[in-house]
Amino acid sequence: MTGIPQLDAAAVARALGPAAAADALAAALRGGLDPEGCPPRSAIGVPGDGELLLMPAASGAYAGVKIAGVAPGNPARGLPRITGSYLLLDGPTLRPLALLDGAALTSLRTPAVSALALRHLAPAGGPSRLVIFGSGPQAYGHLEAVRAERELAGVVVVARSREGAERLVAHARTLRLAARTGTPQDVADADLVVCCTTAREPLFDGRLVRPGAVVVAVGSHEPTARETDTALVRRAAVYVESRAAALREAGDLLVPEAEGAIGPGHITGTLADLVAGRLPGGGERSCPQLFKSVGMAWEDLAVAVALYEAAAV
Repeated sequence: MTGIPQLDAAAVARALGPAAAADALAAALRGGLDPEGCPPRSAIGVPGDGELLLMPAASGAYAGVKIAGVAPGNPARGLPRITGSYLLLDGPTLRPLALLDGAALTSLRTPAVSALALRHLAPAGGPSRLVIFGSGPQAYGHLEAVRAERELAGVVVVARSREGAERLVAHARTLRLAARTGTPQDVADADLVVCCTTAREPLFDGRLVRPGAVVVAVGSHEPTARETDTALVRRAAVYVESRAAALREAGDLLVPEAEGAIGPGHITGTLADLVAGRLPGGGERSCPQLFKSVGMAWEDLAVAVALYEAAAV
C-alpha cells in the first residue's frame, strides 16, 4: 500500500473532536444508514489471551475495514491494550484512500457514540455531576466528549488503579473542572455515569442510581462480561446502537436475560430512534436511562470518512 495517505494518532486528534465525530454519526443515521444491517465483527483468539477483530462496513461512497487487536498483557509491557489500523476505501472502486491509526480512531469513535446518546438522553439543564469508571484512554476521551456536550458541576473518578485515577483527576483539574477520586457509592449523587473499563463483573450497585440519571456503558462486547448489574438493567430504560448487535454481544443485557430478570423485548430503543426523534429524550424521567454500546463497524466508517474529509489527505 505504498503511497496511500496515512493518518497517525496525532493527525486523528488534530482533524476531529468528539462533538464533530458525533455529528458525523448522526449524519450517517439521518442519511439512511441502518445499523441493524451492519455485519457482525469477526473475532479470533490469539496467544496471550488476546483477540483479533475484523470489522468491515460499506455505506454511500465509501467502504472500510478495521483490523483491531486487544492485547490484555500489553499495559504491563508499556504498550497500548488496543492496537490496529483502519483501511478506508472508495466505495464504487474499492480503491484504497487512506490508512488510519486504528487505536486512535477507536478512542475517538467510542466517546463520540456516547456523546450522541447523551445529546438525546441527558437533560440539557443545569450543570451535571459526572462519575467516570476507568482511567485509560477511553476515560480521557469520554471526559472530553461529555464536557463538550454538557456543563459539568464536578467529576468523580473511580478506577482500579489509584495512580491512574489520580492522573485523570489532575487532568480534569487542568480543564478547570472540580474533580476528585471516589468510590462506587458515588453513583448515588451522579447525573451522568460513564463506564469505560475492562471489568467483567458489575462496577456498582444499580439500586443506587437515581431516577433520571444517565448511565453509559462501553467497556465490553462479550456476552459474558458486563459493567452494570441486573438491578440497574431491570429498572432502566435501555438504549443500544442496534438490537441485533446488543442481543449478540452485550453481556450487560444478556446476563440479566439469562437470569430471567428481563426479556428480549426489554430494549426501549436504538440510537437511530433517538436521532430520528422516534423516542422522547431529556426531561424528567421516572427511571434511570442506560445506553449500552458494543462498538460497531458502521461507526468506525462514519468517523473515518469524516476524518479523511476533514484532513483533506
